[in-house]
Amino acid sequence: MMANFFLTSLAIVLILPVLFLLLQTLAAVFFAKSSTTTDKAERRPQLTVLMPAHNESLVITQTLQSILPQLSDEDQLLVVADNCNDDTALIARKLGANVIERKNKLQRGKGYALDFGLQYLKDNPPKIVLIIDADCIVSNGTIDKLARACIDNQCPIQALYLMESQPNPSLKARIAVFAWIVKNKVRPLGSKALSLPCQLMGTGMAFLWGDIIKSNLASGHIVEDMKLGVDLTRANKPPLFLADALVTSIFPPTAEATNTQRARWEHGHLSVILNEAPSLLFEALKTKNIQMLGLACDLIVPPLAVLTLMCVALFVCSFMLSVQPALFIASILLIALSGAILLAWACYGRDIISFKQLCYAPIYALIKIPLYIKFFLNRQVEWVRSKRD
Repeated sequence: MMANFFLTSLAIVLILPVLFLLLQTLAAVFFAKSSTTTDKAERRPQLTVLMPAHNESLVITQTLQSILPQLSDEDQLLVVADNCNDDTALIARKLGANVIERKNKLQRGKGYALDFGLQYLKDNPPKIVLIIDADCIVSNGTIDKLARACIDNQCPIQALYLMESQPNPSLKARIAVFAWIVKNKVRPLGSKALSLPCQLMGTGMAFLWGDIIKSNLASGHIVEDMKLGVDLTRANKPPLFLADALVTSIFPPTAEATNTQRARWEHGHLSVILNEAPSLLFEALKTKNIQMLGLACDLIVPPLAVLTLMCVALFVCSFMLSVQPALFIASILLIALSGAILLAWACYGRDIISFKQLCYAPIYALIKIPLYIKFFLNRQVEWVRSKRD
């Protein structure tokens, strides 16, 4: 009797994330529109690109070289060399960036570095602050597009942020890149088509000064970007997605670094689901705030591997125990989830992974089970930088 109740309850809980993922995918495929253009004859306001950097000497040169040509004489690139023990600060200064250095071994993490940079800017604040990570390549025109969209919409703007694999990627790497495409391109495109906000992705973000300076970034949260998106939406400043602006990065070259990065992202995401999404959903329903409701539904969708494992486990357990209500719902959920993934692959992922390779994705999900068990037994709660070499 207890098993029946648990499985049926789990089935009901999974309905919202699976159906919202399907809705986002359908909207991205059938209703997504190209971004509107702005009048470039009009002079855009002054901006600062704020870049937190911790021991990024191996990659920061390429990043700065992709940004500096896009800045006007009134703009500035501010690098926060955070607890560095390499040549990050020296390299950035030689390339023409304004560099400030922060030393605090107790308060570690990107959020503290960003707050340090914002406090530095207080005496002469820019109109717009763009946050770019030190390991990213910013496509030509992206800085201007983000700044103009931020002014036009008077709200935070999130660029399309994609991760690329190392040369000669393995099957596991191809699946990871495709999962990233679903999370950072397909779903935000769907939300935009539905006139809903998107999650902040940590880099390629533009903010009005008055909005970002009010935010609490010095929290030590391991996914400070997701938390910031929730806070801004609660302040009636929901982030909007701009697919025309592109920022790219590369997955770490080693398995150890990849695992560290994935643990930070996915443990942080699951923490936000548990700690922020339910209250945000309740608040949205109470206030009838559609934007807040849209972000809450988006947050509730867990990583694809987690969602796949939960739906498959629900189906198998319901079948073995003959729990008919749960089995019926699980069957529908598996069909909906499979449909969303296949549709996303057909329209956005065929150049990344073949259909045959995609069929191995459930095995990839199984491999990640220890990562999710660790979330409950030994959750990562502190920021840990992924190794670049």
